[in-house]
Amino acid sequence: MAEIAHERSVLARSLWAATANAAAERPPLRGSVEANVAVIGGGYTGLSAALHLAEAGRSVVLLEAEQPGWGASGRNGGQVNPGLKADPDEIEARFGPDLGPRMVAMSGGCGDLVFDLIARHGIACDAARVGWIRAATTPRAMRALHDVGRQWQARGAAVEPLDATETAQLLGTRAYVGGLIDRRGGNLHPLNYALGLAVAAERQGARLHGGSRATGISATADAVTVTTAEGQVTAGKALICTNAYTGPLAAPLGRTVVPVTSVQVATEPLGDNLGSTILPGGHSPSDTRRLLLYFRKDAQGRFIMGGRGATREASIRACQAALRAASERLYPQLQGAEWTFAWGGDVALTSDHLPGLHRLSPRVMAGLGYNGRGVGMATAMGKVLAEWAQDCPEVELDFAVTPARPIPLHRFRRAGLGVTAAAFGVLDRLGL
Repeated sequence: MAEIAHERSVLARSLWAATANAAAERPPLRGSVEANVAVIGGGYTGLSAALHLAEAGRSVVLLEAEQPGWGASGRNGGQVNPGLKADPDEIEARFGPDLGPRMVAMSGGCGDLVFDLIARHGIACDAARVGWIRAATTPRAMRALHDVGRQWQARGAAVEPLDATETAQLLGTRAYVGGLIDRRGGNLHPLNYALGLAVAAERQGARLHGGSRATGISATADAVTVTTAEGQVTAGKALICTNAYTGPLAAPLGRTVVPVTSVQVATEPLGDNLGSTILPGGHSPSDTRRLLLYFRKDAQGRFIMGGRGATREASIRACQAALRAASERLYPQLQGAEWTFAWGGDVALTSDHLPGLHRLSPRVMAGLGYNGRGVGMATAMGKVLAEWAQDCPEVELDFAVTPARPIPLHRFRRAGLGVTAAAFGVLDRLGL
């Protein structure tokens, strides 16, 4: 079974790695090269930026520390979830009557962007635009979801409220009191989507290098230079697209997000008889718990469950076991199923639950922090970064450019997540 390379075994047994399309290894960068734009990071953000720039005729060199799709872009649940964590009304109130609606339209349209790229470039990634269901665990949560639905409906979006009966029919479980279906969303094979973006970018002329961790960035009045262990790229502009794996590069950028491990487990294919009783419409729900669960079936009928993880190996294994148990509570018919896969990786959270678009210098811009909605939002942010690299004025971008402000007491944030998760777990069990 193929596993995630250079990853701890407890996080490496990935369904997506085991079922990935064949992909060529991108060679490391060696020597000095030039380009219009240097892109650092080979996840959705960087690959989308590289593709959009190459389509516009710009020369692009992309540097990835491992191989394209290695990080969260190749490990997530494959759910295309439109919109931001904040509601449309909140975004427009915060960012004003010009930028606010543009941010809402950009985030709400990220599903359109993803599925359009897949169609235009013939990306084989089991894409299914069946809609995204948000499942409510309490009446209070259902009322909040229905309010969100009304806000999106007022903006012409294909979003509809669900009552308990409708939710049960779509999910195949009566565990939820209602919900919301966003028909702009859907699901896909996340690693194959990333690999497809990489191929599409190369076909348009972008140069992609794996095994090329960026070790430094320096700028002059005329250019920016990105160095690696064996080479360097000199470009007019640089885009940093490293998300939860940013680390010390371009400090304080890495301290604007908190990396949080998300883990998943998956069964063998369930077969038609059993599989037809679980998520019969092929939807990809996520629920309203503070420690939310997200689940789906893949194209071959494997059941997949994901949720919040941990950092230590024993704790990760406990989280994976808890996800299997949660699956069997939702769907008792899964008892006795063969759970073959268990994996995980880091997502990036921000303190205000909004992605960050940060200009670090006149020639360097970064986009990161998708708070668990990276399939759509990272793809859309890559397009915004590409527009900035083509000299679009910041005020005309469809997302707010903000300073890269470190999260206070950042070094303690990840350590404190365990305490927070335990408290959230108690509140979830009490239904509060």
